[in-house]
Amino acid sequence: MSDRQVLVSVQGLRKYFPIYRGIVFQTQVGAVKAVDDITFDVYRGETLGLVGESGCGKTTTGRTILQLYRPTTGRVIFDGIDLTTQKGESLRKMRRRMQMIFQDPFASLNSRWTISRIVGEPMRIHRLYSRAEQIERVEELLELVQLDRMHVNRYPHEFSGGQRQRIGVARALASNPDFIVCDEPISALDISIQAQVVNLLDDLQERFGLTFLFIAHDLSMVRHICDRVAVMYLGVIVELADRGELYDHPQHPYTQALLSAVPIPDPLKTRARQRVILAGDPPSPVNPPGGCRFHPRCPIAKDCCAIEIPAWHEISPGHWIACHAV
Repeated sequence: MSDRQVLVSVQGLRKYFPIYRGIVFQTQVGAVKAVDDITFDVYRGETLGLVGESGCGKTTTGRTILQLYRPTTGRVIFDGIDLTTQKGESLRKMRRRMQMIFQDPFASLNSRWTISRIVGEPMRIHRLYSRAEQIERVEELLELVQLDRMHVNRYPHEFSGGQRQRIGVARALASNPDFIVCDEPISALDISIQAQVVNLLDDLQERFGLTFLFIAHDLSMVRHICDRVAVMYLGVIVELADRGELYDHPQHPYTQALLSAVPIPDPLKTRARQRVILAGDPPSPVNPPGGCRFHPRCPIAKDCCAIEIPAWHEISPGHWIACHAV
């Protein structure tokens, strides 16, 4: 992977949401540390999976990379340009090359707009094409995501969940982006529809050379679609490796626990494998534990785990981990 070109480089990224007390005179009394010092790269043309349990900061990471949330500290380098220093018109121009597919297809589409206006909005904002060309482009995009071009004047409520998510994909493609954050794009869909959307994303990536950050908690689906996988816990990334390496040789105790919960369609293998059951619940991101975030639930924690923050280091080519015991 070292010879591949880095499209997005995330360096020491933090996003804290302040907590205020008081009605008239508000005083900050703390902060939700949703993302707390993460570093990773996304290579051009790959799909990087970002997994972890609910509330660990996956969606916040994706939105902060796109500058929908401004980071508290850290840098996001997109194709050589630091997005955290951009604002106004320069940031708007950069956003043409970065888009997002949102999790809920029922909430992410404006119910008062027609499909033509929804899909065409990125082209109008970024002043792409003439009016006639925009209409033609919208129809082409609908056909590209396997919808009828005659549906351009319909409204979102006239479509099923899977069709709405396809409309969201068409909108994300409207500005010809290089990088798309897919924020759990299939979690709100029926099982029968999930495979169709994933196969559609695969086809579009191959056709247009897209780069995806695929946020999910369905580890079996991540194994199918992603080239590399990053595992996130309580605002930090604990392990990152190629898909095959991570699934076959997980090193971090949290990764091992996650993978042990993935269903296997073979009863003999299911009975033979050892399930890792974690004790307790994830701590609050308002007051995370010191040292390693995972140490209160870790079955192999040592004394130093409660004191020292584990360094983010490479244990083999392309396999990164933050753990004192590995």
